[in-house]
Amino acid sequence: MIAEGKSNAEVADLLHLSTRTVETYRARLMQKLKLQDLVALVKFAIRNGMSSVD
Repeated sequence: MIAEGKSNAEVADLLHLSTRTVETYRARLMQKLKLQDLVALVKFAIRNGMSSVD
């Protein structure tokens, strides 16, 4: 969903979570993967087959 350009609020709405929860999960994921920004996270998702460029 992040790679599709959805905001934290949109992801939270779709998954029935709070916006803060989505922000926390995204930050922790980026920290564990040692990624510096959202662009790097999107590239990671595409390279690893978690998303595609359409």
